[in-house]
Amino acid sequence: ELPAFMAALRERHGEAARALEFTILTAARTGMTLGAMPAEIDLAAGTWTVPGERMKAKVEHTIPLSPAALALARLRMGRQLLFPNDLTQEPLSENAMLALLKRMGFGHITVHGFRSTFKDWASETTDFPDDLSEAALAHQIRDKAKAAYKRGTMLEKRRNLMVCWDAYCSAAPP
Repeated sequence: ELPAFMAALRERHGEAARALEFTILTAARTGMTLGAMPAEIDLAAGTWTVPGERMKAKVEHTIPLSPAALALARLRMGRQLLFPNDLTQEPLSENAMLALLKRMGFGHITVHGFRSTFKDWASETTDFPDDLSEAALAHQIRDKAKAAYKRGTMLEKRRNLMVCWDAYCSAAPP
């Protein structure tokens, strides 16, 4: 159902709609997006580096941006926040995207549920390894021995994953 939802979302106007679109395309948590600033975006590298303060695990996380996510960011580079409240220019509220979902008739789902959709899509419909989608979600490796040896970011592999996710999100609804 995600491609049809994304088509409907892209018809919506306002910062909450664009913030939700960016959140879905980056498989981010709400708080990551709400505080996103242009200084965190590297247009040349096509990445978004979220400071540890806005991450659940308190560790900086770099997200490779898909073409659609990069286009959303590029349009917002002259702002203080990527997705400010339309009226106050302050951060959107924690409930702005939830309220949008309700207005769209999707009050039965949550913003965080799109991260689950991403994980299901990656696990069930692609050949990407599980640890790649876990890294994209910024999940920490619980096995201490495994974590000690797995210190890379898999950035380019995650970039390919996010490009494929973008293509899925943008696919023509059946």
